[in-house]
Amino acid sequence: MLDTSARLLRLLSLLQTPRAWPGSELAERLGVSGRTVRNDIERLRELGYPVDATRGSTGGYRLGAGAAMPPLLLDDEEAVAVTIALRTATQGAVPGTEETSLRALAKLQQVLPSRLRRRVRTLMAYTVAVPADRPVPEVSADVLTTLVSACRDRERLRFDYLDHAGSATRRNVEPYRAVNWGRRWYLVAWDVDRADWRTYRIDRIRPRTPTGPRFTPREPPGGDIAEYVAGRVSGAAWRYRARVTVHAPAVAVIERINPAVGTVEALDADTCVLSTGADTVQTLAVHLGMLDFDFDVTEPAELVTHLRRLADRYGRSTGEVPPG
Repeated sequence: MLDTSARLLRLLSLLQTPRAWPGSELAERLGVSGRTVRNDIERLRELGYPVDATRGSTGGYRLGAGAAMPPLLLDDEEAVAVTIALRTATQGAVPGTEETSLRALAKLQQVLPSRLRRRVRTLMAYTVAVPADRPVPEVSADVLTTLVSACRDRERLRFDYLDHAGSATRRNVEPYRAVNWGRRWYLVAWDVDRADWRTYRIDRIRPRTPTGPRFTPREPPGGDIAEYVAGRVSGAAWRYRARVTVHAPAVAVIERINPAVGTVEALDADTCVLSTGADTVQTLAVHLGMLDFDFDVTEPAELVTHLRRLADRYGRSTGEVPPG
């Protein structure tokens, strides 16, 4: 049987999981009587930990929110995962949180058992992050917190939104989710004035306070919110768009197309139409070449011209087209 101090720590660890614990189950886990569990619960309350109790078939004990954070008790895998996540945050995933993440990381590493410290040090020593190949838009941690809090509390948001040219427009929205794609953040929200779903880059949002009234959540667009954002964001950035007839079953093409790259519509059992796009015709040509299927392209004219130029170049590289 665990001594009192060890038992209290074990009890506190169990209560930190997001569920209610019946007293009988806690007694079984700790190897003590129900009376001892009740006494231990009172000891935790005396130490300042708010343990809530509910009755009924789904009731039990759970740790509530208090004025101070209790000791965070992690198993081995949880401790390693949190350490790696903090290390990633120190590299600027959300600008403004680097210093705070570094302080938390230092505290965690100090108390890690030697067996875990060695695992973490090995991961850090033999893994390398490749810097972004282009400037990363900075997202304020305060802005991100404001947005996700409004999503959680179902409160309308008013904010100024900067377009590509830097001009501001006023938006009034019902926020749904903040979505992270790579190192960019987007807000998916119902635009009240436009009566439609919209996707906003969070680095271009300037929130206004206070937040508005509460609202009843709507059904999210497209079912999968990540796919919805990928399709909207990539499509909005396309300078060139193309509808390509692909001589292959739609199912085979879908397996090779990320939703962010295009959509596929079946024509018959052996042919489909790929609607795709890119910022350059060179990128479009790469996407089409990677399909490894025959295809027909009639527009845009710039893409047709580029593909003909590539065909000539590849032909010359194999001696099938005379030079010049």
